[in-house]
Amino acid sequence: MVLSNYTKEFRYNLRLASPVILGMLGHTFVSFIDNVMVGQLGAAELAAVSLGNSFIFIAMSLGIGFSTAITPLVAEADTEKNFKKGKLVFKHGLFLCTVLGLLLFTMLLFAKPLMHIMNQPEEVVELALPYLDLVAFSLVPLIIFQAFKQFSDGLSLTKYPMYATILANVINVAINYVLIFGKFGFPQMGIVGAAVGTLVSRIAMVAFLWWLLAKRDKSSAYVTNIKIFQLSKQPIRKLINLGLPSAMQMFFEVAVFTAAIWLSGTLGKNPQAANQIALNLASMTFMVAMGLSVAAMIRVGNQKGLKDYVNLKRIAESIFLIGTIFAIVFALFFVVFHEFLPKLYVDLDDPTNAVDTAEVVKIAATLLLAAAVFQITDSLQVIVLGALRGLQDVKVPTIITFIAYWVIGFPISYFLGKEEAYGSLGIWIGLLAGLSSAAVLLFIRFNVLTKKLIVKS
Repeated sequence: MVLSNYTKEFRYNLRLASPVILGMLGHTFVSFIDNVMVGQLGAAELAAVSLGNSFIFIAMSLGIGFSTAITPLVAEADTEKNFKKGKLVFKHGLFLCTVLGLLLFTMLLFAKPLMHIMNQPEEVVELALPYLDLVAFSLVPLIIFQAFKQFSDGLSLTKYPMYATILANVINVAINYVLIFGKFGFPQMGIVGAAVGTLVSRIAMVAFLWWLLAKRDKSSAYVTNIKIFQLSKQPIRKLINLGLPSAMQMFFEVAVFTAAIWLSGTLGKNPQAANQIALNLASMTFMVAMGLSVAAMIRVGNQKGLKDYVNLKRIAESIFLIGTIFAIVFALFFVVFHEFLPKLYVDLDDPTNAVDTAEVVKIAATLLLAAAVFQITDSLQVIVLGALRGLQDVKVPTIITFIAYWVIGFPISYFLGKEEAYGSLGIWIGLLAGLSSAAVLLFIRFNVLTKKLIVKS
């Protein structure tokens, strides 16, 4: 192996991935701002946001996972210079994402009573319910945004979703500050104010991204004059065949992290708040891997359109390598700052909650050491998954992710996460086992598949 064959791709890979990474970080930064601001109100409020978002994350995983089917199909059509095919993919993808957003919102409304039977602290449940109503509705514009974003990524116009996300962050921070704490004469709404900020910012995000794409020559004809109700069976079938397994892949991973939130809730509000802090920090570094995963999906989709499988494998492996380098850096960062980072989320000067705050910080610091360990495998599994989506290989990876997270990872989290075992740390040991299994199995799948394609060509 000549290392330069891989490192020479780094610059283009990063140029393609960096706007996606910044956009993904923007989504996570919205959550970070919510958590930091809400954390000033107390452990119960932070745990309530964690519980409410645990329902949102499950629904969001299905919507975002499904929307990823748009990117490789648009990338392939773009490489083939087939405008009609690309517009059909986008139009049908937009329709399906809109319908899915409305269905997921409705499902969340019906799922609310589950909070009362999940052995969660009652104080936390009462705070979480009104928060969930508004954030659930914000899924509709978010998943519509995802349709535009995945389309834009497929055309390699990765910077426009980033701009829209930056605008959403500015709006979210401003509304949070005003409504959570009741500034400038507005009512003090607590965590419901955070939910209002999320909803308004996501609506603005969709409108702004459409406006940006409508102005750009390369994308304008795709996003204007969309006859969204003139539908055909073949594009819908193609998107569902790719999108449904992709949605389930993301669902299996997000659901196991959501189960970790619920398991933490059975230990009490402080372990649940600590879990939320560690999960939010780990999510921010994970967004870098997600951005590289999108880059892998785009570039593999392009090479598939060209039927150049030798370079397809080399390019994908160059992205795996750069992802591993980033993951090692993040792992070291968490180890060095594991005691400092949780303190950003709490009010250390609040004497009323001083005992709870100290316990939250202590547990979160321990969990960050576990998060440091799984940085590498978590990064690798999602980037390889992106490459496999670029190959439009989705069914076998869906089975792999189910086995890794629910046959291997969750049982370990369940048994080691009990109070008489390792508690919060035991839950995260299970997460590490699931992510590591997924990384190994998906990497094997990618190598087997690409070798077959090279031999056939």
